Amino acid sequence: MKVKKMTLLALLSAIALTIFMVEAQIPALVPIPGVKLGLANIVTVFTVFALGAREGVIVLFIRIFLGAVFAGNFSTILYSAAGGACAIGVTILLRKILTKKQLWVAGCLGAIAHSIGQMAMAVLLTGTPSLAVYLPVMIAVSIVTGVFTGLCAQFLVNRGNLWKTISQ
Repeated sequence: MKVKKMTLLALLSAIALTIFMVEAQIPALVPIPGVKLGLANIVTVFTVFALGAREGVIVLFIRIFLGAVFAGNFSTILYSAAGGACAIGVTILLRKILTKKQLWVAGCLGAIAHSIGQMAMAVLLTGTPSLAVYLPVMIAVSIVTGVFTGLCAQFLVNRGNLWKTISQ
């Protein structure tokens, strides 16, 4: 990997991690446990569509690992990794069929996949299938937050001149 590309991925990872840490300090907007806006996913969706699938995976997993380190909460790394893997998989698949004006769809479906991945990991780790009752609530929230993060990523990707200035 070239130094320029590695530096760019480090910068995107740092931005995603910073957003993640700032968001962790914001009080819950709704009284539903575990519900977050997922603003760091803006950077992940942006990276997949602007740079490529491999780069998006790198940024995502650096953010997940360092987020667990800096937040001091390694117990959640399995949940984040399961959700992140599902979300990035869906986002990568959608990259092949969506236009730059449809990134909000990737944000939405990626967020839904993230919730499904997290729930699957929760059921697997706890051995409590009844946790899946909570999944429809998680999916409903994921639709709203995913559309928002997808629209933000779409806005950034469609600002090509700004992106070219940063990446040169």
